[in-house]
Amino acid sequence: MDLVVKGRQYEYNDQILHVNTIDVSRNCLSGEIPTELTNLTLLNTLNLSWNQLTGKIPENIGALRQLETLDLSNNLLSGHIPPSMSSMTFLSHLNLSYNNLSGQIPSTNQFSTFDPSIYEGNPQLLGPPLPTNSSTPSDGDAEHKDHEDVPNDGEEQFEKVWLYLSIALGFIVGFWAVCGSLVIKKSWRHAYFCFVDKMKDRLLVVIAVNMARLQRKFEAERQ
Repeated sequence: MDLVVKGRQYEYNDQILHVNTIDVSRNCLSGEIPTELTNLTLLNTLNLSWNQLTGKIPENIGALRQLETLDLSNNLLSGHIPPSMSSMTFLSHLNLSYNNLSGQIPSTNQFSTFDPSIYEGNPQLLGPPLPTNSSTPSDGDAEHKDHEDVPNDGEEQFEKVWLYLSIALGFIVGFWAVCGSLVIKKSWRHAYFCFVDKMKDRLLVVIAVNMARLQRKFEAERQ
């Protein structure tokens, strides 16, 4: 009989009974892991790898406190890693790779010593010892960003031309809106020049008055 223990394969004859060992790997088993397995508290090796087991890892699997080897890899298991597994202090070989497990990895006791490879193939698992995923821009995004950062000379020239045209058109329209109306309308032209003359006279009067005040003040200070 072939037996896989702690990642190594051993061969035993049929006369030896391993009441503390269960190895049913590569047997195309399906369905959920029986919760009754957790009643076998003397187990020290449990290998269910390379089957088609579904469902969750039994929540009370931590009752197998004598377990040293647990291999559940290459199945279809889902859900989180039961926190009760932290109480399996004799567990030295664990393999949960290539399932559909998710959630936080326990970080207490022996879980802090396991290699990250035992969690491979479970992209939804989080926490140490898995590396933190850092989002880096792809080559396409970087290239797109470079194109955005590089100014387009043709577009800049086009914008400048439109700016100058807008200024020129605004000046022409404003100029002819005022001057054109004065040329066309005689009454407006007469009123405009009268207004300019009045403003000129007022300005001259204000200047003359202020100059006279300053002169009187200057003469008073000299006396």
